[in-house]
Amino acid sequence: MSSTSRPPRHSVNIFQAIALLMAFLLVAGVGGVLTAGLLMPAVAAVGSTSNAAQRLFDDLPTELEISPPSEQSQILASDGSLLATFYAENRVVVPLEEISQNLRNAVIATEDQRFYEHGGMDPEGLARAVVQTVGGNTQGASTLTQQYVKNVLLEQGLVAGDEEAINAATEADGAEGISRKLQEIKYAISLEKVYEKDQILEGYLNIAQFSISNYGAEAASQYYFGHSAAEMTPAEAALVAGVTRSPGVYDPTRGEDDGYETATNRRDTVLVQMRDQGYITPEEFDVAVATPVADMLAITPTPVGCSAAGVSAYFCEYVTNVLLNDGYLGATQTEARDALRRGGYTIRTTIDPVRQDQAFESLVAEIPENDPTYRSPNGEGRTEGISGAISTVEPGTGDIIAMVQNTTYGEATPENPRATRLNFNVDRAYGGGAGFQTGSTFKAFVLAQWLIEGRSLSEPINSANNQSFPAGTWDISCSPESVANYDPRNLEPGGGTMSVLQATMDSVNTSYVRMANQMDLCALRETTSAMGVHVGDGTIDPARLPATSGARSLYEAQAGADILAIPSMALGSNTIAPLTMNAAFATFAAGGIFCEPRAITGITDRDGVEVVVPEPECSRALEENIAAGVNHALQNVVQRGTATGARLDRPAAGKTGTANEDYHAWFIGYTPQLSTAVWMGHSEGDIPMVRTTLNGRYHAQIFGGRIPAPIWGDYMTKATEGMDVEGFPDAQERQIFGDRVAVPGVVGQSVNGATATLRNAGFRVIVGEGRYSATVRAGAVAQASPGSGARVAPGAAVTVHPSLGPEPAPPAEPEDTDEPGDVDEPGESEEPDGDDD
Repeated sequence: MSSTSRPPRHSVNIFQAIALLMAFLLVAGVGGVLTAGLLMPAVAAVGSTSNAAQRLFDDLPTELEISPPSEQSQILASDGSLLATFYAENRVVVPLEEISQNLRNAVIATEDQRFYEHGGMDPEGLARAVVQTVGGNTQGASTLTQQYVKNVLLEQGLVAGDEEAINAATEADGAEGISRKLQEIKYAISLEKVYEKDQILEGYLNIAQFSISNYGAEAASQYYFGHSAAEMTPAEAALVAGVTRSPGVYDPTRGEDDGYETATNRRDTVLVQMRDQGYITPEEFDVAVATPVADMLAITPTPVGCSAAGVSAYFCEYVTNVLLNDGYLGATQTEARDALRRGGYTIRTTIDPVRQDQAFESLVAEIPENDPTYRSPNGEGRTEGISGAISTVEPGTGDIIAMVQNTTYGEATPENPRATRLNFNVDRAYGGGAGFQTGSTFKAFVLAQWLIEGRSLSEPINSANNQSFPAGTWDISCSPESVANYDPRNLEPGGGTMSVLQATMDSVNTSYVRMANQMDLCALRETTSAMGVHVGDGTIDPARLPATSGARSLYEAQAGADILAIPSMALGSNTIAPLTMNAAFATFAAGGIFCEPRAITGITDRDGVEVVVPEPECSRALEENIAAGVNHALQNVVQRGTATGARLDRPAAGKTGTANEDYHAWFIGYTPQLSTAVWMGHSEGDIPMVRTTLNGRYHAQIFGGRIPAPIWGDYMTKATEGMDVEGFPDAQERQIFGDRVAVPGVVGQSVNGATATLRNAGFRVIVGEGRYSATVRAGAVAQASPGSGARVAPGAAVTVHPSLGPEPAPPAEPEDTDEPGDVDEPGESEEPDGDDD
């Protein structure tokens, strides 16, 4: 509900203002002849001025539109626990029945004891104030309704950022103060015709300032006593009610300076009024005044912002930036920020506090927060500590389950030098940076494109080291000027020819550059774009490009591209945020469905009305058979390749990655239910992690399989505990073996001839042991395995066995050697000795 525009300000001198007060009393008809006689000399003294003043009073607006007061908003975890509170004024609006009767009574007793009797203006109090004001002592004489009006006008000025309106609502002295009072009176009388007394009291108790930094009864009670406003005792109610007259003076948190004397005196004054007006008994009064103020307090501040969210502070900051950037609460960042600080919203998020703690524990166990990172003397001595980050998303929804890093959220201090507000997991637009070079984790996308183009995991690939790929061999259709010579080297074992699957398991660089060299890099980029891959800062710093990539105008040549399509992209030269990489890998786990990372599941406003929150934004990025083929390969990486440290007691897949010079190390892995990225490196820049002592252990090198993969395994073991054990869909033979072809018949050919025939058909040849054959001449091929007509993958090995000729005849039986005339001796038997059975 929008507030009315501010009424026009009139220039009123002190005589006109006093005349207005007197005229108002006369018109109101209070005090009879006595009051009229008292005031008429003053009216006569101002003469015709009073007529002008009366006209000014008539011009004052009557109707005051009341908008809900500013109220704190809360961000909640997925289990409903509180992550953070945001507010411009710490206030929790509650209905009157949830405010202790003791506080209602205390406020009425001390602020407006005739509240239920007057019509918005108390003539008796106003008459007394007029007399004292004429004498030069401006008095308030405000009823609760008038005070409510004042607070409403002040709140409207604060919300609008209107200094003139704020000053108008708080002006206390001279003609302007009297004019304000008259406006309050007129508004108050109008309100009393529209609202019930209890509605006005409820509004006042929710808007008034009850401490230096807390507004409304509920926030004040939680702050002072640590419990709800419904539970206030008479002593507590008197203490709170007494503060409103001057929070800077009577706030009991300032009482240590004078032994709580000021706060105690003010509380006891309110208690006397409550007793004298019959709101508490003498016995209740005695108990209340005998209670030391210091013993009543259980100060419970409400921190504002994400710093109170602990290990979830960075996720909280990410949610805040989503709210500001993505239009949930307003069309502009200013509107959204004001709504968050004043709108009383409840924001429900995806984060799982249990897995948050598990992720943080696994991370800092290996990469402690302020662990000094040393390098050997020939490695330039001490550097900044190594940073680490973990993010977890749910495949198929994109829900962010965990987001942690090994730093404290906030500003760096001498005691905590690595504290930072920078979120390593996310893009610059959401509180992060430019992202990090992804190293060999990017090979998973090259593999996906390889399979999309009809190639297979079994296809042989030249994996020799020291290969050169001239500019003319590259296909970059969308940016031909981006081609450049590229001379990669293997950090991992390489050499000779191996299958794509083996090259994936061993993470061989030259294998993957050769694979990328056989595809259009712009098609590869389109595939990664469909999986949500983009650079962390939305731009690409040309200074990060290798010198071999050509002119520094390369970025301009690919303006608007998610990532740069250049030869080195195959080995992860683009800088990408961990959350982005993780969501892309979750596409494999979800059978090819990519989902935008999602942090917010629901929002309700102060009235409990749901704000529209988009459903998970998911789309098919890969065909199921392609995702299954990648999963097959990446499972082998975990089981038998570079990531054995990430093995679980359930199916898991993933890819290690190490950027040039060990700048960054990664492992991104997944089960069908959870996908998690682990990154480590120097967040302040590209600094090699070589010859490094980390967490008390020396490392000549740090790479993805050495630290990130075991961190992933430790965390995911805990994170998946109790979850059903699920497997990935089986890969199809097409992706594993490719288009099968028939083995040509080579039996009877010479070994050299058979070798040529098989190689011409695309097979590798192995010469095996000889085989005897009665039909094939010696030296020719007697047998091939697989045999003629068998359908196998292109490039598969066929073993040929040369003929040894016919199998030799077995040796003849030996002849009988007995001499002629020999006979058996009598009584000898051929039966063995022994008992009959």
